[in-house]
Amino acid sequence: MLKCKKCGKELPDGTVFCDVCGGRAVDITSALSDFREDAAGGIDMVFVKGGTFTMGANVFKDGPEHSVTLSDFCIGKSTVTQKQWTAVMGYNPSKKGVGDDFPVNMVTWNDAQVFITKLNLSTGKKYRLPTEAEWEYAARGGAVSKGYDYSGSHHVDDVAWYSEGFFSFQRLHTVCGKKPNELGIYDMSGNVFEWVNDWYGEYTSNPQTDPQGPSSGPGHVCRGGSYIHEAKLCYVFRHVHHPNDNPEFHIGFRLALSP
Repeated sequence: MLKCKKCGKELPDGTVFCDVCGGRAVDITSALSDFREDAAGGIDMVFVKGGTFTMGANVFKDGPEHSVTLSDFCIGKSTVTQKQWTAVMGYNPSKKGVGDDFPVNMVTWNDAQVFITKLNLSTGKKYRLPTEAEWEYAARGGAVSKGYDYSGSHHVDDVAWYSEGFFSFQRLHTVCGKKPNELGIYDMSGNVFEWVNDWYGEYTSNPQTDPQGPSSGPGHVCRGGSYIHEAKLCYVFRHVHHPNDNPEFHIGFRLALSP
């Protein structure tokens, strides 16, 4: 299978250069095979036992607090890396920190959907973005949560790369470089903001079960804060959004999977 290394367009056999952007054609079949072997058929996932938790917080604009009950699910141990993205898509869009083990960035919400579709076709699985509720529940530590402000600690420097952090240098960092949370999940506070599946909308105080978010909104939700943001945006409950089609240096994503 040939694809343009620069823009990712699929190209016919025998192509040398892309007719759209001029990028060189590359054979991604072997790369995709390596990805399957390296990741044992997919992304390194962590099982999250379902349960009921209090979502949101009655500070900033992240409330009202409300009860949410979730079914079991799995979520990525880390954000999707540049190596994983390139193996599936055939190109690397990332900037401000480039390397196999850095989080992929400069990807829109729509780009993430294309990646997921291709990954599912190649693996036979049904990966997806986590819902906002799943993301927050996992970030809080799920059923074994210790009630931390950040994902895995009350001390932001233990678990997050953020703008004022020691040795942060306001740049992207490789995944899994800080301590994990109670479930063994990394970087849910800081490093890159993470796309989730939900459109942004105001919360209500009504209890919910497996919520999917509103049917439309000003953009999709991003969670967790990033290396360019101050610590208060790395709280596990922060609830912000970003335009779907606007890539940024500080936004990536992680995957979810229903058992």
